Amino acid sequence: MSGEQQRGAGRLARVPKSTFRAHIADGLREAILRGDIEPGSQLIEASLANQFGVSRGPLREAMRQLIDEGLLVTVPYTGTHVVDLSIEDVREIYSMRVNLEIFAFEQVWARRDSKFREELVQRHNFLTECIDAQDDAASISAELQLHGFVYEATGHKILLKTWESIRGRLQLYWAAHHRAHGLRGPRRDGHDEYVKTALGDSFEALRQEITSHMARGGNQTEAFLMSRAHGLPSPQAARERA
Repeated sequence: MSGEQQRGAGRLARVPKSTFRAHIADGLREAILRGDIEPGSQLIEASLANQFGVSRGPLREAMRQLIDEGLLVTVPYTGTHVVDLSIEDVREIYSMRVNLEIFAFEQVWARRDSKFREELVQRHNFLTECIDAQDDAASISAELQLHGFVYEATGHKILLKTWESIRGRLQLYWAAHHRAHGLRGPRRDGHDEYVKTALGDSFEALRQEITSHMARGGNQTEAFLMSRAHGLPSPQAARERA
């Protein structure tokens, strides 16, 4: 390298450590949601560090981030694993989501101003764009952002922390369900009624919509996990063999 090149390289800004960690976390998250790393799989640091071409320090920081997100779990004496998919977990999470989301809307119902309405519609439109683009990972993220908005709007720190604690599992369930059925996101009109009632005048109508909306998602995910537990082929796999 010439002296001029060395001086130029010295002027380049270093990539911030936090950005480096986020880049690794994004890649690891994508691999998990894509199914390249199966639910329940143990993560081997040496192997992952080699794949990402990084040292173990930033890799561990990225893994800790995904633990906080609920995608990974540390099991004593066995290491860090991708969260496994269980029917019991699905039932617990979806039943809890119903009560959490209704409670969140109770907190903001009288405070739904124009900014609230504009943001909810904007997030819904973005979800629709992701579905139309057949971008599954982006659709999952956009769906989480749509549902997460009401929690953010409450300003209720414990409630928001609780929502954040189940986001990872929801991503994992949705991604697995989409892969099994050859989907590229939720139904295009799947959140139309949710947004309509969230902006409407009847809290009871919203309560009913949240209950039925969550039930549909929970039942579909539970059916997928039951077929997986019994070794039945997914609809997508059956179509590919036909």
